[in-house]
Amino acid sequence: MKNRFMKAFVMSIALGLGAAGTAAAAECIAPANPGGGWDFTCRQIGKVMFDIGAIDKPIQVTNMAGAGGGIAYNYVVAERNKDEDLIVAASSATTTRLAQNAYAGMTADQVRFLGSVGGDPGIIMVGAKSPFKSLNDLVDAIKKDPQSVAFAGGSIAGGFDHIKPLMILQRAGVEDVTKVRYVAFNGGGEAITQTIGGFTQAMSGDMSEVIGFIKSGDIRVLAVLTEERVPGFDDIPTAKEQGFDVVAVNWRGLFVPKGISDEAFQKWADRLQKVADSEEWKKIMATNGLAPFTKVGAKFQAYLDGVTAEIQKISKELGVIK
Repeated sequence: MKNRFMKAFVMSIALGLGAAGTAAAAECIAPANPGGGWDFTCRQIGKVMFDIGAIDKPIQVTNMAGAGGGIAYNYVVAERNKDEDLIVAASSATTTRLAQNAYAGMTADQVRFLGSVGGDPGIIMVGAKSPFKSLNDLVDAIKKDPQSVAFAGGSIAGGFDHIKPLMILQRAGVEDVTKVRYVAFNGGGEAITQTIGGFTQAMSGDMSEVIGFIKSGDIRVLAVLTEERVPGFDDIPTAKEQGFDVVAVNWRGLFVPKGISDEAFQKWADRLQKVADSEEWKKIMATNGLAPFTKVGAKFQAYLDGVTAEIQKISKELGVIK
């Protein structure tokens, strides 16, 4: 493991040097291979920061895949703890895995979470022919018979797709959410298909996965799990307005090493806020199906603390963690 960290460290130094041998202004680590969500976060946020003048040199992106983000996380904590020129892409998957101890003993307080500037809204959907017309219809059926509804999802049992409907059901007063059935599939597409076909009664996923099916009329989204309705999908109600105070967004954002100064942290927070406020970022969100979800600095940490505590509680109930 140590050799892998050192190899990545040397690679990042090499990639961070320009032709003249001068270090790049900053580096963003994407804890995955090129083309994924974390890679998108690094490249797009970095590009906007430079384009709007928040930084004076382009940000170098280093891909560091492995262990679902665990390799990069461990590397930052062990090797780059005081690097004020380093940012790291993160999402709800990062904090969910930390809450469930999936990073082999690493904890969320070993870095500083900087903020989120957008998110893929969580959704609860059913097939177009489903008898459930609202989220309350679905919840009422589960309260009467928890085994009557099986949720499909694209994450493993205990993952975020599994946890989202359980958060709603706990708000509804369901005492034993472990009785609610969940069927894990290899990706959201398969989960959607199974739900449309009636093999599962509902699906828990993200907005980006279902946009095409909404347009084709094959599904009915009962709720979007955001603070407000998603622009462009204004006819879909939030869970909150239906009486369930749940916000579950696959947020896209950044963390920084824990050992940097408060001044450096605030500098990055200001830069990220400028990205969120820019027209350039709003266009990127619209193009890629993201919804506004801006929480920076202390506001973001407070949000994470609440969500992490709930994920840990539900994960213990499900037996994912002890």
